[in-house]
Amino acid sequence: MASGATGGVPGDEFFVPGGSSFTDFLTAHRPELLSTRRFLPDGARPATDRFPHGTTILALTYRDGVLIAGDRRATMGNLIAQRDLEKVHPTDDYTAVAFAGTVGLALDMVKLYQVELTHFEKMEGIPMTLNAKANRLAGMVRENLGQAMQGLAVVPLLVGYDEAAPEEARGRIFSFDVTGGPYEKRDFHAEGSGSPFALGALKKLYHRDMERRTAALVALQALYDAADDDSATGGPDIGRRIYPIVSVITEEGFERLPETETAALSQEMVTGRLDRPDGPAAGL
Repeated sequence: MASGATGGVPGDEFFVPGGSSFTDFLTAHRPELLSTRRFLPDGARPATDRFPHGTTILALTYRDGVLIAGDRRATMGNLIAQRDLEKVHPTDDYTAVAFAGTVGLALDMVKLYQVELTHFEKMEGIPMTLNAKANRLAGMVRENLGQAMQGLAVVPLLVGYDEAAPEEARGRIFSFDVTGGPYEKRDFHAEGSGSPFALGALKKLYHRDMERRTAALVALQALYDAADDDSATGGPDIGRRIYPIVSVITEEGFERLPETETAALSQEMVTGRLDRPDGPAAGL
């Protein structure tokens, strides 16, 4: 069967020695599968308000590791495109990615990144270091620069538990700009249209020695503040039982908080807001 044919026996490219990057393999043999490298025709400008966009995402370190969370809303211009979008995804046992931006491209990027990490580990026999994972994701973001300049940007947030780091700094957070620049953030960070408001809440409530329950409540408070001031961010939807996704990574690996736990914490937060609409005050 000819190389690159669909179905049946694999083509010759599967029997040629190569590197440990699955993305490089696709670039060489099936570049049409890389949606983040496609450009629109010259002069074409997409109606970006017709494509679902996701916001808001955040991450913070806490006593046992790192937490990553996101609201569930996707918008198309002034319309709510989806109320239960999942923006937080595990990428291996000790890392996770959340995304803001163009949903379709972001989901493709996340899936490719998951395969990239698995492929590397199978080829090399060891997992990537966390720094290497951040650099590999930075390269994928950079490959989407052409579409980002046409209005179809993807902005991920990467978190991981780094066993090679000092014990007090094993939870790590990386953000990226649309050109693929990676930046390690200390303590907490947020992305998306609601991020200025989420960051304001995190500055007010964050402290490094939080246990998991407190860290989750702080994340939910920050997302609530983002939804309070940013129409593209969705708060907890008690009526529909749709709550933000909150996940943690510790020495035991990735764990998504059960919906029952997230629901109880969200209900506790909303009840508290009846007495304090602006949320809890910062401790002095």
